[in-house]
Amino acid sequence: MRATARAHPNIALIKYWGKRDSVRNLPAAGSISATLGDLWTSMTVDLDESLQADVLAVNGRGRADLLPRVARCLDDVLGTSRAAARVASRANFPIAAGIASSASAFAALVVAADAAGGGRRSTAELASLAGRASGSAARSLCGGFVELQPADGDVTVTSLRPASGWPLRVVIAVTDAGPKAVGSTEAMEISRATSPFYARWLEQQADDLAAARAAIAARDFSGLATVAEHNCLKMHSVMWSSRPPIVYWNGVTLDCMRAVRELRSEGSDVFFTIDAGPQVKAFCAAADEARVHAALAAVAGVTDVLVSGLGEAAVPIDDA
Repeated sequence: MRATARAHPNIALIKYWGKRDSVRNLPAAGSISATLGDLWTSMTVDLDESLQADVLAVNGRGRADLLPRVARCLDDVLGTSRAAARVASRANFPIAAGIASSASAFAALVVAADAAGGGRRSTAELASLAGRASGSAARSLCGGFVELQPADGDVTVTSLRPASGWPLRVVIAVTDAGPKAVGSTEAMEISRATSPFYARWLEQQADDLAAARAAIAARDFSGLATVAEHNCLKMHSVMWSSRPPIVYWNGVTLDCMRAVRELRSEGSDVFFTIDAGPQVKAFCAAADEARVHAALAAVAGVTDVLVSGLGEAAVPIDDA
């Protein structure tokens, strides 16, 4: 009745922003992401009949504030008649800072909970359950390049290319490791209700998805760079035009974007993307990794630089 799983964050190349069903947490549009390999979250779920209530620790600290969301996810996987659970989470990167920590956390949680309960569910079922807790968590059930689509009141995930099929590198400039002032779910609802660009954002998603899908299939770096950067900037335009405006960037974010564009003008294969947070993720060819790392580390105000290759699906691991 105890199991541990590890999952990796994923970085969206074609974003989703907004919900079509906030109760079931269904995204309003499809998305395409790349799963990271060197960043991870592990979740241990220990079902214990002697416990009176669920308990949660994150990186060794009790987090009662996060427990209701975790408990709902456990109920979805194991049923409401389950034993109480002792849940321990560990991550090797900043959480709640715009590096998809919730995606890796809930992907690992559903895999660990299912394993602790006997391991009967398919990847598709677990992706659906993870997505109810965190919309992007469904993508972290798979490795490499992954597409998520809403379908028939649920979501589907499709592997577009394995991590080994196009081994890009990702260099992440951390510009502020603190938690976001406005959570993604709340921010999406504000944008849906108030941004004049929101409807047009949704209308253009199909074209962006098709362009990214084709670029990934062809290993067309320039094509993926063009559509990914444009999609990112459109998403943040929706945020900025919301009422109140949602601005996750800081001055260092802008300086990092400028550094990436300068590198590209000098011949490096690199592009940026930014999720709901101030961190800049630079995708690049392996040959350009050292140059990209040095340029982002040199930006004043960058507090850390994380590097990762692309990674694999969420899996159970040995408790030890």
